[in-house]
Formats: sequence, C-alpha cells, structure tokens
Amino acid sequence: MRDRKRTFKHLTKNDRLRIERWLRRGLKPREIADRLRVHISTVYRELGRGQYERLNGATWEMETAYSPDIAEAKYQAHLREKGPELKIGKDHELARYIEETILEKDCSPAAVLGYALIQGRKFRTSVSVATIYSYIKKGVFLHITQEELPRHGKKKQGYKKVKTKKDQARASAGESIENRPEEVVERKVFGHWEMDTVYSRKSTTTKALLVLTERKTRQEIIVLIPNRKAETIVKALDALERKFGAVNFRKIFRSITVDNGSEFAAAEELERSAVNKTIPRTKVYFCHPYSSWERGSNENVNGMIRRKHPKGTDFSKVSAAEIARTEAWVNSYPRKILGYMSSEIMFRQCLRELEIGRAVQQECRDR
Repeated sequence: MRDRKRTFKHLTKNDRLRIERWLRRGLKPREIADRLRVHISTVYRELGRGQYERLNGATWEMETAYSPDIAEAKYQAHLREKGPELKIGKDHELARYIEETILEKDCSPAAVLGYALIQGRKFRTSVSVATIYSYIKKGVFLHITQEELPRHGKKKQGYKKVKTKKDQARASAGESIENRPEEVVERKVFGHWEMDTVYSRKSTTTKALLVLTERKTRQEIIVLIPNRKAETIVKALDALERKFGAVNFRKIFRSITVDNGSEFAAAEELERSAVNKTIPRTKVYFCHPYSSWERGSNENVNGMIRRKHPKGTDFSKVSAAEIARTEAWVNSYPRKILGYMSSEIMFRQCLRELEIGRAVQQECRDR
C-alpha cells in the first residue's frame, strides 16, 4: 500500500466518516493514510481537528475519540475564517503547488518560488515569500504547518565570530586563509572550494561524509568515506582527480579551504597531484581556529545534509545511492543568492565556459 503515489487533497465529509469507521476497526493512522492516499501528517492533523473527550460506558473512564461532525464543523469554520481578503484567493492551483513542493521536495517557501521559476510555472496570483510564511503561520494551508518547514519556522542563528591573535594567523598544517587571493574571497571566479567532513559523534562507526562546496556556484560533492584519517581524505581527493582527469581537476579545483581538523593535516599530499607527483593539483588554505564562519557555504550545505541525515546518523547504514540522492537534491535546490537558479545549472554553465567536455560534465552529474 505504501508504494502507491500520495495525493494532495482536502478531506471531504465522506472521508471523515470513513476515518471514523476505520478507527473503530482498529486501523492505525499509517494504514488510514495509505487507504486515503494522503500524507500521514494529514491524518494526524485531522484526528486532532475532530478530537473530543467521551465517557466509556464499559470502563466508566474518560477517553479521547474522533468525531467526523466536529472535524467537519471546524474545517468549514476554517474556510470561513480565511475569507476573500486572502491574496491567494481562489487560486487553488497555486495553493496546491506550494503544499506539494514543500512536502515533496523538503524545501523552504523561497525555494518554492525558485522551483516555479525553473519550471516556468505561471499562476493567476503572485505572492511573496513573506506572504507564504504568513499563510503557513496562520494555518491557511491544510497540509503544511511550520513543522514541515526546513527550520520549523525558526530563524537561522548567526555565527559567533572568534577574534584571532596575530600569533594564530597561520595554521600550522599549511597556508593561512589570510593569504587567499581576492578572487577567492569575492566569489567571482569559479573553481574555489570549501571542504569539511560530516560525521556522528554518537555512533561507534568511523564512516563519515567528505563534503566539498564550490564557492561561486554552491555546487556540492559528497563522498562516503570509511574514516576521517588524513590519508583517507587524500585518497578521496586522489579518486576525484582520476575521475575528472588531472588537467580538468586543476581547472575545476583551483583552491580548497579547510578547517584545522586533523583529517586535513596532510596539506602537501592534498595539494600534490596523484597522477604526476611532480606537479601541484590545487592550493589548500586553512581557516583560523574555531572560525567555522570562514567556510560559510560549507556550513550552510552541511545544514541541508543534516535534514536528510540528522545528527546521530550511523553512516555505516547509509548506502552510496542514498548519498547520491542527497547530493542531487542539494544541487537541484533553487538558491535565492543565485537568483533562484540551482547550483547544478550554474555549475554546468561554468564548465561550458571553461570548455570542459560533455563527458566530464556527465561525470560531475553521475559521480
């Protein structure tokens, strides 16, 4: 049953009567959702809408029950409260698109407008990101609440910047971030990356993710690695170089900025080509201690990855196919900072400007 495609619809009075009948038969919310072909959260919200207390004649105790009449009355009252003053009006197609996109693509209201732009979708009504947030907060949509949003309606916290002393200006493992060329800082030139690892402190496994974020396009590369040892990181970079080819790798990965973790301690090996050890393949810069904000793009995408693989995830139980799906989702996500284009679109454009062949572009997509 769970393989059947979900539909996004408003429950009818008949649906509510069926829910009551199925509850009496002992069906669970998941089974009811499967029969109605709706998301399970729709069923839970409906059960809350029709909830009331009644006296059990057999036990003489109060118990919680579901009433389709109470649920229907609240639903109709909800429709009246929305009123004609709502900007979204009777544009049910737009309302459905917003709900479906947020639930199916696990995205923010801003990204919804980005997906509509990329897909060339047109609607009778135009709404802003702030308006969508306001409607969700007011409960205008029946299938989404603030809990369905990526940050659950909470504002992102700012970074706590740490002041560094002059004697901390150079990281012991390699060249300091202070020596990066201006083109890296300004994000105007393609080919400058940030690199980090995502892992679980709670899990006993050593498996982790090596993540690389291109600063201009925000393109993401995610590699499942067996551990966070320095030699493992070098091997992972060696494998990427061989896949892209040494010449193309130097064009695509002009520099990489990392933190001072022990996994990035082998600076010379990271910079040296695995194909020809007499030539450099990239330049590695190190952030100041305790300054994660200096890899802002990396940290932002790490937060997106955590939406698919929360803290505490045992990466030994996560397949390479799942990681590939996460990477594809991140790279197809519309970004406000990119004019609501996806990083994948911007990345391919940069590869074309570098006259890098279709085979390598395909490798970037299928990696």
